[in-house]
Amino acid sequence: MTLSIRPAGPPDLSLVAELIRALAEYEKLSHEVRFRAADLARHLFGERPVAEALIGEIDGTPQGFALFFTTFSTFEGRPGIWLEDLFVRPDARGHGLGKALISAVGEIAVERGCARFEWSVLDWNAPSIAFYRGLGARPMEEWTIMRMEGDALAALGAQK
Repeated sequence: MTLSIRPAGPPDLSLVAELIRALAEYEKLSHEVRFRAADLARHLFGERPVAEALIGEIDGTPQGFALFFTTFSTFEGRPGIWLEDLFVRPDARGHGLGKALISAVGEIAVERGCARFEWSVLDWNAPSIAFYRGLGARPMEEWTIMRMEGDALAALGAQK
C-alpha cells in the first residue's frame, strides 16, 4: 500500500467539492454546505488564492484531503496555519493517510516559519480528538470560537 500527498490543482475542483460534501455528511452538517463551485475554484486556484488543499491518495486513488489557510499571530509576530478541513473517507481509514495529511500541513507550517498550527474539532468527535491528542495537540479550553454570518455579518458591515 502506497500513501501519497500532493497539492490540489484546478483539475481537482470536483474532487475537493466531493470530499467537502463527504466530510459534511460525516459531521452531520450536510445542510450547511452552500458553496458554489465557481467560488471554490476562485478561492483555491484563482489569481489570489486564500486557501490551499492537499490530496491524500492510497495506491493512486484519492481518499482524503486537507484544506488550510494562513493566519497571523500578533502575540508571536509570525504567521500560522489554520486547518479548516481534514478528512479521509471512512473505508480508507486506519492506513495512516490522516496522519500523513496533517503531517504534510505541519511540514508546510514549519517551512513557512509559522508559530502555530491550529484547527477546531466538533466536541462529539471523540475519535478525532484522540487522534489529535496522540499527535501532541492540546485543546484550547480557555477559548470560545465566535462566528458571524449572513444577516448579522451584513448588519455589522453596514454599521458606521
